[in-house]
Amino acid sequence: MNNAQATDKHPGELADVPGWFPALDQMLFTWFLDRQTAAGTKGDLLELGVYMGKSAILLGRHLQDGERFTVCDLFEGEAPDGANQAEAAMSYASLTQQAFERNYLSFHDTLPTVITGPSSLVSEKVAPGTCRFVHIDASHLYEHVYGDIGAAHDILLPGGVVVLDDFRSEHTPGVSAAAWEAVLNRGLNPICLSTQKLYATWGDPEPLQEELLRTLRERSDVGLSVQEAAGHRLVRTRSRGMKPPPFPRSRHYVEPPVVPAPAPAPAAEAGASRPARPAPSRLRRLAKDLLPPVVTRAVRRARGKRP
Repeated sequence: MNNAQATDKHPGELADVPGWFPALDQMLFTWFLDRQTAAGTKGDLLELGVYMGKSAILLGRHLQDGERFTVCDLFEGEAPDGANQAEAAMSYASLTQQAFERNYLSFHDTLPTVITGPSSLVSEKVAPGTCRFVHIDASHLYEHVYGDIGAAHDILLPGGVVVLDDFRSEHTPGVSAAAWEAVLNRGLNPICLSTQKLYATWGDPEPLQEELLRTLRERSDVGLSVQEAAGHRLVRTRSRGMKPPPFPRSRHYVEPPVVPAPAPAPAAEAGASRPARPAPSRLRRLAKDLLPPVVTRAVRRARGKRP
């Protein structure tokens, strides 16, 4: 990820919130969360690492009555070790809790439960077996991601969905190592892969995969392929010019002023165009050439007597 510049202005639309949340992942988040709602699945939501709140704002939109949404981030706090502190200083120097809360409250009436500190605190604050959806986008260091995956395993309900960000980015090998180790050794079952995120469950992935494949095959803006690796079916997705799903504008959105189109110039009336009159000198030459000499001399005398 490249660091985005924060803004002090209230965002008008989700696209105005700084952060990295491609249209494909916005669509996939929406699909998984809507499916859980349609299936009557109840449970809390959890996000580790919020940056400026872009994905948290979408997650909060899907919160059902009686559910709790918890987010965790260091914000301006101290990292638990030197490597994590260096990572935070390099990539998230502009992140503040105030900026996150301002962005979130631009779209929602109330804040989620905010844990300020390292993601290792989550296991102390969120009860086991309570969440239906967990998004992990905190530290990229192997040791921290390993712990975050373990916490998600304990916190998720049976059949719950976990999403791992940056699982294959070139600058986050620690995430890749922890993600695939969880698949190979810790019982994590991939559901699908986007360009940026791994969607997985500790439950049976096949029903989710089949339903997702049926949905995505009807779309022309998603590229699909299905592969097998180490006994796991991997559904790969990629965007083909996808637009983000519709999302309500913030309470601070202002419609741009409508500038009326300029009125068309009035059409020329029929017959309004007339040939230009010959210049006087031309008329005089014609008169001299065509009129009898006696008439021409009379005209000249009359012109000479004019005051």
